[in-house]
Amino acid sequence: MVYTEVKDKNGKKYYYRVESVRRGDKVTKKRIYLGANLNKINLGEKEKKADKELLLLNTLLSEDKKKFLEKLKKDFANEPKENFDNRYEAFCSQFTYNSSAIEGNTLTLQETSQLLFDNLSPKGKSVREINEALNHKKAFDYILNYKGDINKKFILELHRLVVKDTLKLELLEETGRYRSLQVYLRGVDWRPCKPEEVPREMQSLLSWYTKQKKKLHPLVIASYFHTAFETIHPFVDGNGRVGRLLINFILHKNGYPMVNIPNVEKQDYYLSLQEAQLNGNLRSFVSLMIKFLKNSKLRF
Repeated sequence: MVYTEVKDKNGKKYYYRVESVRRGDKVTKKRIYLGANLNKINLGEKEKKADKELLLLNTLLSEDKKKFLEKLKKDFANEPKENFDNRYEAFCSQFTYNSSAIEGNTLTLQETSQLLFDNLSPKGKSVREINEALNHKKAFDYILNYKGDINKKFILELHRLVVKDTLKLELLEETGRYRSLQVYLRGVDWRPCKPEEVPREMQSLLSWYTKQKKKLHPLVIASYFHTAFETIHPFVDGNGRVGRLLINFILHKNGYPMVNIPNVEKQDYYLSLQEAQLNGNLRSFVSLMIKFLKNSKLRF
């Protein structure tokens, strides 16, 4: 994550551009000094220059990838309106199935589709698994109808929709709010930030988004936002599902088709996510998203 740090010394404000990277159980930070008592214009210019040095986000897309994404956007704009409802139901079913399956939900694609659009509850499945699928559709519909942009209120509402009636009794108060507990991740040797650090980390991410959303390609913005969001892990549960909804909100808002991350390729998804989280390398994650967009036969 990249953000601007301000230090007050003897009545002066000193600005630093900081890249925060988690390595193992520790967070390392690279700082570039921007200057003292900078005005808004000078600060913005120095931040932009520092960002290129720290992240090189503008170099993540080759010319071939840019051309593919440009053509994809144009082709998507020409998708027929007549089959919108059909494409919606197919994509919503696939997206809900895969995003839930990545987190361990055992509903099949067919069971998910029948539950969401035929009101047929699958036999032998838990109430929690059924609610997870129904909730995901509600959250998906919410991002389709939402006319604003990403902010704290929007993210908290997404979380409320995603985890409704799925949390354990003792965690109900964590619904729709940043976590008040330390969380731990399976299969990794590091842990997300402390609960008291979550509001600050999320505000830094939202500030980065506001400043960069018109400067960088939407796929780079979506990829960076997702990897940083999952590193912060702002909720006690539902982080993956909310994070993947946010990827698609950013793509959709910018006129690109949404991406469906297949459950069968979740290992590659996790590996590319880990590469970004531990080494600050977003290239493999961006390439993987492009691969999924290329391989998709359904554009929504």
